[in-house]
Amino acid sequence: MFAGLRTLMTALVSAMAALSLAGCVEGMFFYPDTRTYTTPEQLGVDARDVVFDGGEGARLHGWWMPAAGAARATIVQVHGNAANVSNHAPLVAWLPAHGFNVLSFDYRGFGRSEGSPTLNGVVADTRAALAEARRLGGGTPLVVLGHSLGGATAVRALAEDGTNDVKLLILDSAFASYRGIARDATSRSLLSLVAPLAVAGLPPAESDPLAAMARIRTPVLLLHGERDGVIPIAHSERLHAAAVSPARLIRIPGGQHLDAFSRPALRPEILAAITAAL
Repeated sequence: MFAGLRTLMTALVSAMAALSLAGCVEGMFFYPDTRTYTTPEQLGVDARDVVFDGGEGARLHGWWMPAAGAARATIVQVHGNAANVSNHAPLVAWLPAHGFNVLSFDYRGFGRSEGSPTLNGVVADTRAALAEARRLGGGTPLVVLGHSLGGATAVRALAEDGTNDVKLLILDSAFASYRGIARDATSRSLLSLVAPLAVAGLPPAESDPLAAMARIRTPVLLLHGERDGVIPIAHSERLHAAAVSPARLIRIPGGQHLDAFSRPALRPEILAAITAAL
């Protein structure tokens, strides 16, 4: 009897440790802050603040940047895991001049948005942003642009959204698996010793971006730096291979993490891909 009790207690302690470690690892996906990195005036764009309901009752904040002239489409920017909208808007501030509305928003717990972020929660927030973009865009076609964590989040949001009005999904430096990227990130630290326990509490394989990729029918453009030291390009290669809709992977020679939208030389190719999708 006592041996069985010890076995049960050991199992409970291990389970509690795994949950605690998983919470720590999930927290490592998010680095929000409230600092103002740039303003619309500094970027030379017309922008207004928008507030809308996100998942689970959180009020989310974003910037709506209308197109210069008649809008060709509305682009929803799903940003990376750090800072807030004012740090990520420079990557898309050039798009309104080319005839695109842009909605850039903050997940719960980022910037002026309420709540605390979770991996499933930011997917719900992205679906709410899609609904807001439909309202603000007045029926213009949708393009979804996800950077890094935002790329992984955008794939899942589209798979859950179930609509067919998104003409193109652009993934910039995205990862294919939550547990996979956690193992990659911890492999160079002491956390690698407890990673097997910690990653067990992260979303399972069926909730991975890789699994969601096989469920969407939206054309996909993937961009990834060949020397990305944060998310290895192998993640985009796996996402590309999993796509069932038309997909193209642009490898950026010498490119680092989130290089694509910082390179003016790539803009004509990105614009051409959007135009072709529309």
